[in-house]
Amino acid sequence: MTLNPWGDRRRRRIGLLGGSFNPAHAGHLHVARAVLRALRLDEVWLMVSPGNPLKPARGMAGFAARLASARAIADGQRIRATGIEAAMGTRYSIDTLKALRRRFPRARFVFVIGADNLWQLPRWQGWRWIVAKTPVAVLPRPGWTRKALAGQAAHALARHRRRPGALLAEGARDVAHAPWCFVATTEHAASATAIRAASGAA
Repeated sequence: MTLNPWGDRRRRRIGLLGGSFNPAHAGHLHVARAVLRALRLDEVWLMVSPGNPLKPARGMAGFAARLASARAIADGQRIRATGIEAAMGTRYSIDTLKALRRRFPRARFVFVIGADNLWQLPRWQGWRWIVAKTPVAVLPRPGWTRKALAGQAAHALARHRRRPGALLAEGARDVAHAPWCFVATTEHAASATAIRAASGAA
């Protein structure tokens, strides 16, 4: 089932797992399944980026190939691969989230990131708006988890941290600042960089 980039008015709890997916792998699927369970979500969208501003273009497969690899690990129902960012014409997460809030006004979105992205979150354009307006779920990443939870973003947001089960509680709606949580699940060692290296890709 293809997502309608123009949106709809259905009530859903949706996790947004964005990335290059260069290529998609078992680690992405592990994260999607973990947040579905921990946050009691209806769906997780694997949002394939048309181009990550923080990643070099060298070694990046074409958009169609990366989207196809995400579709190969998705089930098309609760875990859905989408190129909606390309359809909306957005590249930065802040612009994507603003567009999604307009097009899916009754959906409740959760921004899903790995601990490596929590660490570098202060480098993102408009990161303070992102975390203020959208609940965030952070997943462990090998070599990054302890560092990220002691980093600048985690420190700045410490008073907004909640347990995963409370992230989308009714009392968390319409608060002055969205909550965030750390989903304590098994670290998955799969790496797109290692997969490309093993296949001989740049």
